[in-house]
Amino acid sequence: MLAWRVQRPGAMSTRPLVSIRESVPRRSGDELLVRVLACGVCRTDLHVAQGDLSVHRQGVVPGHEVVGEVVEAAGPFQPGQRVGIAWLRATCGKCRYCTRGSENLCPYSEYTGWDADGGYADYATVPAGYAYPLPAGYSDTELAPLLCAGIIGWRALARANLPAGGSLALYGFGASAHLTAQIALAQGARVHVLTRSLPARELAVELGATSAGSADDPPPEPVDSAILFAPAGDLVAPALAALDRGGTLAVAGIYLTDIPVLRYQQHLFQERQIRSVTANTRQDGHDFLRFAAEHRLHVVTTPYPLDRADVALTDLAADRVHGAAVLVP
Repeated sequence: MLAWRVQRPGAMSTRPLVSIRESVPRRSGDELLVRVLACGVCRTDLHVAQGDLSVHRQGVVPGHEVVGEVVEAAGPFQPGQRVGIAWLRATCGKCRYCTRGSENLCPYSEYTGWDADGGYADYATVPAGYAYPLPAGYSDTELAPLLCAGIIGWRALARANLPAGGSLALYGFGASAHLTAQIALAQGARVHVLTRSLPARELAVELGATSAGSADDPPPEPVDSAILFAPAGDLVAPALAALDRGGTLAVAGIYLTDIPVLRYQQHLFQERQIRSVTANTRQDGHDFLRFAAEHRLHVVTTPYPLDRADVALTDLAADRVHGAAVLVP
């Protein structure tokens, strides 16, 4: 099979990914073996490839937005069934975080495409307890971004404390934000998009955003909630300043550049708060996919053949991807 591995983490110009031919992986225990039908290209994959995140497994195969067909089954799944493989791959199930329903904070958690090989390949494995049944009515390429961009957006929205009928600012408008905007709109919110990309602003308006402007400018009204999707710490201050009294900023990424000095009166006073988003629980995933089954989302994708995975990541790094990049074997 064809697989891409992170040989030496570094800037995309240094070609950190290498494609190789290797044997199909063998499943063990309660794992499923799946034939990859599509795999989303997430900014976290870029952080793994570039070395922004520490190496957890040498030569790992990235990719954690995997839509696959079960080849060898386990648990409740059957051969031929379409399933999803997402970021969270394993937790201990015993620590105080797992037992209180916060398995995303488990100190023994493992992640697809970081601790174990992911979906930049023709085949992949996943523990049956961490695989997802997928909603009907979506193509393979449409489903792939839902498995991280969608799920993380769902959790980020919950962390942002968006009140019913409230206003939401989204900083950055890529794969996750364009799905999160649709969730918020379905819940009756007013959505303001702040991004440097003109095509992204146009897409935001097409999807129903109340406004779309530059990330350097404030939204047209003080907002109840904001989510920062761009991995840029210098956007934290303007996002906090855009909040109304009692507002919440959620930072959705796994990686963020340094945050400049904040001014208490301008950025935090009047009970404004900032919250991080750390992975997701499996319940988040099931809840979001149930929402996606009930509310047909418009998923914007840019497909790439699997043998051009390095090009897809390079385009993502340069902000040349419209919507979500998806690899198709």
